[in-house]
Amino acid sequence: MSNTRPERSGRFEIGVDIGGTFTDVVCRGADAQVRLVKIPTTRANPSAGVRHAIEYMMQEWDVRPDQIIRFVHGTTVATNAVLERKGAKLGLLATEGFKDVIEIGRQNRQAMYDLALVPQTPVFLAPSALRKEVKERITARGEVLTPLDEDSVCQAVRELVHAGVEAIAVSYLFSFLNPAHELRTREIINEIAPGIMVSISSEVDPAFREYERTCITAFDAYIKPVVDRYLEEMEQDLVKAGATAPLQLMQSRGGIASSHIARRRPVRLFLSGPAAGVIGGRMVGQEAHIDNIITVDIGGTSSDIALISQGKPMIAAEGIIDTYAVRVPMVDVNAIGAGGGSIAWIDGAGGLRVGPLSAGSEPGPACYGRGGDKPTVTDASVVLGYVNPDYFAGGMLKLQPELAWQVIEKCIAKPLGMSVEQAAFGIHRVVNSNMAEGIRLVSVGRGVDPREFALLPLGGGGPIHANALARELGMHRIIVPLHPGVLSAAGLLDAPVEHEMSISFPYPLEARALEPMETALRSLDEECVDLMVAEGVARSEVKVLHFADVCYVGQSYYLEIPVDTAAQDPIGDLRADFLAAHNRVYGHSTDFPAQIVNLRAIHQAHAHTQTSSLEYHHTGKDAGKGSRKIMVSMAGYVDAQVFEREALASGTLIQGPAIVEQTDTTLVIEPGWQAQVVPGGNLLITMLDSQGA
Repeated sequence: MSNTRPERSGRFEIGVDIGGTFTDVVCRGADAQVRLVKIPTTRANPSAGVRHAIEYMMQEWDVRPDQIIRFVHGTTVATNAVLERKGAKLGLLATEGFKDVIEIGRQNRQAMYDLALVPQTPVFLAPSALRKEVKERITARGEVLTPLDEDSVCQAVRELVHAGVEAIAVSYLFSFLNPAHELRTREIINEIAPGIMVSISSEVDPAFREYERTCITAFDAYIKPVVDRYLEEMEQDLVKAGATAPLQLMQSRGGIASSHIARRRPVRLFLSGPAAGVIGGRMVGQEAHIDNIITVDIGGTSSDIALISQGKPMIAAEGIIDTYAVRVPMVDVNAIGAGGGSIAWIDGAGGLRVGPLSAGSEPGPACYGRGGDKPTVTDASVVLGYVNPDYFAGGMLKLQPELAWQVIEKCIAKPLGMSVEQAAFGIHRVVNSNMAEGIRLVSVGRGVDPREFALLPLGGGGPIHANALARELGMHRIIVPLHPGVLSAAGLLDAPVEHEMSISFPYPLEARALEPMETALRSLDEECVDLMVAEGVARSEVKVLHFADVCYVGQSYYLEIPVDTAAQDPIGDLRADFLAAHNRVYGHSTDFPAQIVNLRAIHQAHAHTQTSSLEYHHTGKDAGKGSRKIMVSMAGYVDAQVFEREALASGTLIQGPAIVEQTDTTLVIEPGWQAQVVPGGNLLITMLDSQGA
């Protein structure tokens, strides 16, 4: 890493990831060096953080906007619009008799024993008064039973416009088999109210299950105006700054897309930041030749945990946003409310709790000196000696340790009758326990032994907690990336351009399904090709993947199975792979009849980056920075050697207790553990009694 000024003749790739506390920026140049900075996030206007990042690069790194050849962004705006209920005022059009599908939902309830029952479906998206019925009906075979009554569409649209809606979602029964009525409805809406944004279910999620399809279409329309305004403003900022590179965005599945294409289906932007972190983790694993990894991305407000098996991130068919299931393929990330800004508090029984409430970046932890008056994990890290107050975020933010001591003493230590140091260590033990449980959910909960995986910490807080987490989980290896604090931003630059299209395909899994399956996949490929052409990607650079969602006849849920139509027996292979996957996931398989539910085509193309990974160049200076006292057990403080990450040469060995400082984070190495700088600049940490394990 280098924060020196690059050569003015250079060409640069920029990755910007906006988090709850910091906006991370990675600048990769033709000189194979990386420059990075963490800028406090402006939560009221996240795009302002991007403007500040551009200004910083121009002033501090002398990067001219016209030298930027790629600008890739991971955004939280789609997720935050739902969490903060700041989406558009939404109207919903449904088949006559089905306007309440979004309110009825499924039978499952998360709070079984609450005395006061509240809706557990996303009714806030479209209250009853803004849900309208349209006379039309498509059968379960895709045939028109009742033609579309255009007068009822016009009346419903006019009523919604009069009510002040900004967007309309259209979800008709069985439209995934025949979208004609939804397509015509969109035309009518555009004629009556051309300023209204529209999402139709046959394009957003063309698959069976009426409630899930209606929900995801409503979410798409709900966030569409917000995302559109945000991206429009960001594109204008780039143009004003003189940048000519197109704006690209990370999608939920781990691929990137240009802004003008991503805004067509903004629901694909949910959790794009965490997805970038997992892609960055995969990149580091490839460098270290480690295929099985558990990533833990610890930021200011949350910890995002994911599993990479055999070099591939786990992909979930749907995710959870604010307790609501959203049927969008996404990198399978388990997010918990535990981060550097998580607030420590004492419950009614006198027990110490940490999170899920967070101080965020405004006002932030008490040690920020911005008015925070509640103890946080970061305050505890300062008291324990883990964080250098003068080198936090590379010195961008000077901490005030006396405020951390005062708030922990007042709110935790005195009420519990213990010292400030003990209280701070207790805060870390509680939050580490919460994180460890989150890791067990993605590993042990799925039949995976975490001891067979390496732990990869990222985010500003990941390396602080990694050693304690590995010890609690019995994990023997930790791989710390070269730039863990900004790995999500770095992952943006390593992600492929990717587009995915799917179609409902209700066919028995038997030989006669092959010909129509090949026809359907060709149609999906044509749609993906059009999107890739719009991205400026040549066909020769595209990798094509095909998948089928398969289940037993009568089964409610399906498994995604790869399809190879060029194989000698594609259907036989598909069935064999389904049985193997079913046995692996559920512990059993049978010879019962199976069926195909959906088909999916995915087209990928890796960007021509200037360097395939983050190049490592140590400064050659003395890495030692003295020592300081840290607390790694209730026994008290111990002396720890402090090292500068940039100065560590390849092959360097460090034995704990030790601290490794760098611009974007701090690494804690406990007694009994050893770190070594491996090729690529990553740090491999192992237990002293498990070398070579």
